[in-house]
Amino acid sequence: MNNIYIPYLMIIKDIIQETFDVKTFQLEFKNKEDKDKFSFLPGQFCEFSVFGVGESTFCIASSPTRSQYLECSIKKIGKVTGAIHELKKGDVIGLRGPYGKSFPLELIKDKNILFVGGGIGLAPLHSLIDYCLDNRKDYKKIDIIYGSRTPSDLVYTHDFDRWKKANDVNLYITVDRIIGGWAGHVGFVPMYLQELKPSHENTVAITCGPPIMIKFVIETLSNLGFSPDMILTSLEMKMKCGVGKCGRCNIGNTYVCQDGPIFSYEQIKPLPKEF
Repeated sequence: MNNIYIPYLMIIKDIIQETFDVKTFQLEFKNKEDKDKFSFLPGQFCEFSVFGVGESTFCIASSPTRSQYLECSIKKIGKVTGAIHELKKGDVIGLRGPYGKSFPLELIKDKNILFVGGGIGLAPLHSLIDYCLDNRKDYKKIDIIYGSRTPSDLVYTHDFDRWKKANDVNLYITVDRIIGGWAGHVGFVPMYLQELKPSHENTVAITCGPPIMIKFVIETLSNLGFSPDMILTSLEMKMKCGVGKCGRCNIGNTYVCQDGPIFSYEQIKPLPKEF
């Protein structure tokens, strides 16, 4: 029986500086045997550990259809993430998982998909976007609405052209305020969503971002006719141990790390507001 507390050893293959405080780490398994037995689905997460410092939970930002490496995008906000940001190419870190439930792939199959992301919240959507593009025949139209505070806070900008060139994919970018020579759309993500008015017909909406953005995106989607079971979101902020032991992410009998982190609005609607 495998010990769930012993991490895989991962070598940092490359580091992409997304923004001033967000880096994407491309990771390779140090042992081929570990790579051969590791599998995951979009929406699942792992524990990323810096030996001697600590560990934190992060979604897997890459798609399982692209198995040459795993990607984790990490925003520098505290002790562990600060230590992660000090790592260099070739360093070895720990990774345990995958944990949690994935996006419901059977539910979204043969449907239009509307992605609505904000800031670093695009990371879990990034995995599913590439998964859908690599299995393009299984999905209909794909719309991606993404925004950040400023142009310099946008992540995955190196993927934008690739997404826009994909078959039947529309990418809409917005920022909260203009800085520099930005010539694109300006406005909060929920307001842009209301402006675009995507159809709810045969469409699943998937959103992730700051909690306040998720709140108003769900409200806007509901006003546009999306039913609660067709609105999905990822709730990762409160997770710690990843295996339902520490109690940090639970409210009542619901544990984000085990019952999620992917939830439908239908599932979270009855829960206390603080969830």
